[in-house]
Amino acid sequence: MSFFDETLSSLHTKIKNKEVTVTELTKASFDQIKATDDKIHAFLTLDEERAMAKAAELDKQDANHLLYGIPAGIKDNIVTKGLRTTCASQLLDNFEPVHDATVMNRLNDANIVSVGKLNMDEFAMGSSNENSGYVTARNPWNTDHVPGGSSGGSAAAVAAGQVPFALGSDTGGSIRQPASFCGVVGLKPTYGRVSRFGLVAFASSLDQIGPITRTVEDNAYVLQQIAGHDPLDSTSAHMDVADYTKGIDGGVEGLRIAVPKEYLGEGVDEGVKARIQEALQKLEELGASWEEVSLPNSKYAVAAYYLLASSEASANLARFDGVRYGVRKEGTDLLDLYKKSRSEGFGDEVKRRIMLGTFALSSGYYDAYYKKAQKVRTLIREDYEQILHSYDVILGPTVPTTAFKVGENTDDPLTMYLKDLLTIPVNLAGNPAISVPCGFSDGLPVGLQLIAKPFEERTLYKVAYAYEQVTQFTKEKPQL
Repeated sequence: MSFFDETLSSLHTKIKNKEVTVTELTKASFDQIKATDDKIHAFLTLDEERAMAKAAELDKQDANHLLYGIPAGIKDNIVTKGLRTTCASQLLDNFEPVHDATVMNRLNDANIVSVGKLNMDEFAMGSSNENSGYVTARNPWNTDHVPGGSSGGSAAAVAAGQVPFALGSDTGGSIRQPASFCGVVGLKPTYGRVSRFGLVAFASSLDQIGPITRTVEDNAYVLQQIAGHDPLDSTSAHMDVADYTKGIDGGVEGLRIAVPKEYLGEGVDEGVKARIQEALQKLEELGASWEEVSLPNSKYAVAAYYLLASSEASANLARFDGVRYGVRKEGTDLLDLYKKSRSEGFGDEVKRRIMLGTFALSSGYYDAYYKKAQKVRTLIREDYEQILHSYDVILGPTVPTTAFKVGENTDDPLTMYLKDLLTIPVNLAGNPAISVPCGFSDGLPVGLQLIAKPFEERTLYKVAYAYEQVTQFTKEKPQL
C-alpha cells in the first residue's frame, strides 16, 4: 500500500472495514523507509520490533479512533519512553527517556503506531537539517537539495510517503519552512495550544509542537488529538479544544486577507512571488478579498529572534553537562569533564548560539541586547494584533526561496538565518500559522503561509482547505 494515495480518513475506513490490517500498514511504512531512506535520511532511529508488536495487538481490537493504527514518525527532540531520543546531537547519543512527552501520551491514547524518530538540526537549531550531528536529511523532490529545518526529517518522511503524518517542532519556522521546501502541510499552533512537556527545550517562549501531513484535513485531525491544556506545562493554555474539522469546507466567501508588502519585497524569488500572486487570484475567485498592508517592525524580527532564542538556548542547554545524562567525556577534574563533554558533544551551530546567548545575557549587555529585543518582540506582536483586527488572515510566502542545495549556505550563517525571515515574526508574536503547497518554481515546491489570530486555527484550516481543493497541489508526489 502507498500512503501517497491515502488520507487519514481513508486509512481509518479501510482499517475499520477490515480491508487492511494495522500490521499491513505498519509493514508498508517500514518497506517504504527501507526503499527510500538511504537517499532521504529522514530517520535516525527505527522502532520496528515494538511497532510491529503493537500493530499485531491492535489488529485484535476494533478501531475506535480516526488515528487508530496509523503509522507516524516523531521528531527526535520529543521524548519517547524507552526509545533513544538524541535531538540529533552526539551529546545525547545514548539517551533513552524514562517517560513519554504529553503529545506522545495523547497519540498513544488514540493508538497510533510510532515507527521511529526523525532527523533534525541539532537541538532544533538550523534551517536546513545540515546541522544534524549524524547525517543531513535530503529533499525527496531533489536529493541534491535540503529538506529545510529543523524538522527536515519530519517533512521529508511525509513527502516521501514513509509515514502518513509526523510531529515536528517550530521555534522560528521549523515546521513551516521544511513543509514549504518539501511540498507538504505544516502547522505551527498558537503558543500554549499544544503541551511542550517532553519537548527538549531550545527557546521555551517560542517552541511549539505541531503536525506535518499530506493534506489540510489530515493536519486538523492530528492537531485535534494533541491539543489541549496540560497541567505538566505551565505555559499550556486553559482553553477548550475546538473541533478543527467542523466547518472546514465552509469556503472563504467574504474572507478578508491582508498581504504585507514586506512579505513580497526584496529577497523574495520571482518564482515564489508568482505562485503567491496566483494563490491570491484563486482565493479571489472563491469570494475572498485582499489588500496590501504593512508590518513595519517585521524587518527587526530576525535580529530580535536570534538574540532571544540564543539567550534562552544558553540557559536551557546548560543542563547538558555530561553528568546527569548523555555522553560523558572523562576529564582530569569536574570542570575539565564539563569542557570536554560539551565541546565534543555540541556541534558548531549549537556552540555559536550558546555563545551569542551567553553574551546577550551577560552583565553590561543585558539591557542593550536582550531587553531591547523583548521590546521589539512586543512591537511585532502589536503589529499583528492591529492588522488582524481588520482582516481574517495574513497571507504571504512561507519562505523567500525554494529549497537550496546542500552545502550552498553552510559557510554563511547570516544568509542561513535570513531563510526564516517570514516565519520568525509569527513565533515572536505567538500566533498560529500554516504552510500549504501552492505550486512549484524550477521543479521545487513553494509554500503559501497563512497567519491568524491566536487560537484561530480553525480559520487557517478553512482557508487552506478551500485553496487546497481548487489546486490539488497536495496530491503531487516526488519521483523517488
